[in-house]
Amino acid sequence: MAEPWQNSANGNQHRGFSMSSDDDMIDITTTGTVTERSIHYDDPGTSHLPGVTYCMGDGEGESLCYQRTSILQHVAADGDEIPGIGQYEDFHTIDWQRDIARDRMRHRYIVKRRQNSLFDLVKGAHDAWSGWVCVLLVGLTTGVVAGVIDIGASWMSDLKYGICPSRFWFNREQCCWSSNETTSFETGNCSDWLTWSEVLGQSRTGAGAYIISYLMYIAWALLFASLAASLVRMFAPYACGSGIPEIKTILSGFIIRGYLGKWTLIIKSVGIMLSVSAGLSLGKEGPMVHIACCIGNILSYLFPKYGRNEAKKREILSAAAAAGVSVAFGAPIGGVLFSLEEVSYYFPLKTLWRSFFCALVAAFVLHSINPFGNEHSVLFFVEYNNPWIFFELVPFVGLGIIGGVIAAIFIRANLYWCKYRKTSKLGQYPVTEVLIVTAVTAVLAYPNPYTRMSTSELIYLLFRKCGVTNTDDLCDYNRNFTDVKSAVDLASAGPKVYRAMWLLVLALIFKLLATVFTFGIKVPCGLFIPSLCLGAIVGRIVGIGMEQLAFNYPHIWVFSGECSTMKDCITPGLYAMVGAAAVLGGVTRMTVSLVVVMFELTGGVRYIVPLMAAAMASKWVGDALGSHGVYDAHINLNGYPFLDSKEEFAHTSLAADVMQPKRNETLSVLTQDSMTVEDVETLMKETEHNGFPVVVSRESQYLVGFVLRRDLNLALAQARRAVEGLRPSSLVLFTSNSPQQPPQPGTPAPLLLKNILDMAPITITDQTPMETVVDMFRKLGLRQTLVTHNGRLLGVITKKDVLRYVKQLDNEDPNSVLFN
Repeated sequence: MAEPWQNSANGNQHRGFSMSSDDDMIDITTTGTVTERSIHYDDPGTSHLPGVTYCMGDGEGESLCYQRTSILQHVAADGDEIPGIGQYEDFHTIDWQRDIARDRMRHRYIVKRRQNSLFDLVKGAHDAWSGWVCVLLVGLTTGVVAGVIDIGASWMSDLKYGICPSRFWFNREQCCWSSNETTSFETGNCSDWLTWSEVLGQSRTGAGAYIISYLMYIAWALLFASLAASLVRMFAPYACGSGIPEIKTILSGFIIRGYLGKWTLIIKSVGIMLSVSAGLSLGKEGPMVHIACCIGNILSYLFPKYGRNEAKKREILSAAAAAGVSVAFGAPIGGVLFSLEEVSYYFPLKTLWRSFFCALVAAFVLHSINPFGNEHSVLFFVEYNNPWIFFELVPFVGLGIIGGVIAAIFIRANLYWCKYRKTSKLGQYPVTEVLIVTAVTAVLAYPNPYTRMSTSELIYLLFRKCGVTNTDDLCDYNRNFTDVKSAVDLASAGPKVYRAMWLLVLALIFKLLATVFTFGIKVPCGLFIPSLCLGAIVGRIVGIGMEQLAFNYPHIWVFSGECSTMKDCITPGLYAMVGAAAVLGGVTRMTVSLVVVMFELTGGVRYIVPLMAAAMASKWVGDALGSHGVYDAHINLNGYPFLDSKEEFAHTSLAADVMQPKRNETLSVLTQDSMTVEDVETLMKETEHNGFPVVVSRESQYLVGFVLRRDLNLALAQARRAVEGLRPSSLVLFTSNSPQQPPQPGTPAPLLLKNILDMAPITITDQTPMETVVDMFRKLGLRQTLVTHNGRLLGVITKKDVLRYVKQLDNEDPNSVLFN
């Protein structure tokens, strides 16, 4: 190629020059303006091997275009593409800049062709609204799947207690609706609902009935848990756990093939119903985020704009994560904030709008299905009418501190157990572990009515305000109701309240220990509901204490205003709500999204300030006692390459200290025009690097570009299939210039691979501060950067190198980072 043509930029005038390719010579003698120099894809919707198109025009729309050809483009002539170019291997990090540039190029191509025909116009319109259509489909599907999971989990959970013989598909609550009888949470039975002792011919009460019910409870729990564990082990190993640590890692640009696939979606959906029904100390809300992201990943393949571009796909996955929280808690705004604050790495403004729309659609569909049989999308919707007293901020902050301490204890204990599981023989028997945990949980949970009931029912019971119709022990106050509509007065707690408080203390200890051993076993399991339950128990106990303090000492200056009339000025259910937010905030380190989720979850909009105070106190205490939330801790435990954007890099070091290889060590490189096919294949066999810098020569080390190992393998494999006469001695050229020495007779034709060469890799100098390098990796989404000195290549810094260096400086094991 003639040098003036190569170096032309937009708007430069060139007259009477010639262009040459390796196969032919084209002479053009004309006057024109170079209007564009662009990488050109034959079909922009695919990952084609790019050529370079040069266009000259007179500014009036007439143009002459010449596309430089190469042997590799002829290689791909039959299929018009080299399959896999631009894609990534499993357990590798994506190149955000490359993928975003590919999408911009594709978009510019579509916009430029819109005026050509009606078909191209329609194609451009489809490209513009495909993102909205995709998130609409994700929202609709997520809402339907969530409704099915809610209905199925509710029905199977009640199977442990009995059955509705007249309509076996009804759960206990629906069965008792048809009989028009009221039920309590503790007994929960009516004449239409038969306990297993009655089904087997025994009475409803008595020692024999209790033993039969106890055994059936354990048997059903073991059946459900063994089914869940077996399905996960046989069909979808990725369906276990919460999924949020992996979703965070995937959204930061990591590839885990199959983690968001169709089998994972099916088994996770069925498995979460089974594991919740087994009575284990877990929730289905966290896995709903994973399920929604599976749906987003599968549906994105209907739109090549997203399915074939990993960076664009993550915009859909961010919206799907918002929809997951939206259907889990009936909190669409909280879902969007959760996606923004907790899981997403790259969140442009258009993703915010699409996430909002996706969460809205999902919540609307779930509300239409009405899985709980009331007008709300969640099981524990409550409404309080009493305003809170200013002094109550003190116990609210105290609940935040307690929540942070409980969360820190839980995270440390759970991490210790998960590390033990990884290093011991216990990890080799996942189904056995699930059955042991289930058996112990069922045996210990049944005797206590507060651990026997489902965790969601317990949370609702703790959030609920005592009224005329409540018969639970927690509402056994010495009150005489003369008017149902009158305000509830403060009253002294009866003996059953104190008995209930002791049972709640036992339930707190049991739930904490059970959740430590349950979170991480090989069934789908979430952490939101157990965390809310732990906090609600503590909050309710503190609330009852405050209520009795106000009753016994109404004239203390603290209570003298609001409580002097002996009206109900203290709401224990509100303390339960604040305590629940405190523990969940301490475990996950959520703040803004947590407060919004909590007031959407309960309808307590006027209690935003208490929730904010508790959430901040919990986060501060949690950060003081441990640097990571549970999801970040599990990311570190699994060795995922996640570079947290919230952490600051406070160390003074330079790029030269981190780059690989170190000084005086040999760097594996490719040269632009002096290596043969055999040399390239030998280099790839001897090294495991994911890519190679291309330099002018080994002596000069001047940088030309960077080529990925995967692309190089694909290009060589395609050349072997399609090119006749390709030999191990064939030269590999990463330049458009032919070799300076004329080829000898019988010499094989060179293989041109410039089209897979990234000629604009991100480079830094060896004196760049590591603080700047870490910021570049975070904000640009890099997978590697090249280190130079006076233009000469010195080394490479990958994301894995950065993570290992940070861990080394923090006195942690750098070898715990397993992936790149």
